[in-house]
Amino acid sequence: MPYSHSPLPTASDSLAAAPADIRLVVTDMDGTLLDDDKRTPAGLWEVLDRLRERGVLFSPASGRQYATLAREFAPAAQGMVFIAENGTYVVRDGMELSSDPLESAVVTEVVEAVRRLAAGGVDVGAVVCGKRSAYVERTDAAFLAEVRRYYVEHRTVEDVTAVDDDILKVALYDFGPVERTTAPALHRFTATHQVVVSGEHWVDIMNPTANKGAAVRRLQRELGITPAQTLVFGDYLNDLEMLDAAEWSFAMANAHPDVIRRARHLAPSNNDNGVLRTVSRLLGLPAAEG
Repeated sequence: MPYSHSPLPTASDSLAAAPADIRLVVTDMDGTLLDDDKRTPAGLWEVLDRLRERGVLFSPASGRQYATLAREFAPAAQGMVFIAENGTYVVRDGMELSSDPLESAVVTEVVEAVRRLAAGGVDVGAVVCGKRSAYVERTDAAFLAEVRRYYVEHRTVEDVTAVDDDILKVALYDFGPVERTTAPALHRFTATHQVVVSGEHWVDIMNPTANKGAAVRRLQRELGITPAQTLVFGDYLNDLEMLDAAEWSFAMANAHPDVIRRARHLAPSNNDNGVLRTVSRLLGLPAAEG
């Protein structure tokens, strides 16, 4: 969704005389790399090939599950680091680099809170996100259609609190504006856990140590990459911490106002191929399509 904002430096304003020394490119998916119809941008695979040739690591960082990201990037997945489930699960070439699962008692408490909301008339459902699969109890077509957008691996079960899996987060989908209804109802969890609005209709509950920024910083340490060599793109509230992990932090033109205030620079919108256009400009690659 578009927002009004104060001007920030654009990629054109930020371009130095020589290409920037970027070693790591991290991008959110929905509302950032993907357009509003959830399509990957024109020229993506060519840009990824050029980044690989230069030794630049490209890393999708999303609230989506690992299986969904791996399928999306299958043509270029080798060597790519996937920051999945809002940073709670980081995988490279099928090997787990890090994870931050919830305690089962917390999962149960959150799910019971969602069940009470639904019983009270809120049109909301829970997605319990495990390493192997996502799990849902709600079975109506409208809800499952939203689940399928982000969770390739998902199962319908009788009781999501009884599944045998490491649970990384609980994601809640509210058919209304989540910031007005479901998110406030989960306020009591904020004292001990991350409660992050990740989209107009989504809110995620995770461990307090889990976020995309923590995953990016861990990756930087392991690879010897500095914030000055890191380029990050985001549009929503679950991207805030990872913007802090990069000196080259870009909010999309369509981003939430809080994201635009937090970022150092502004990229064109997700519908204008803002990520690839900015990457191409800063690294001196052939211009990506707008």
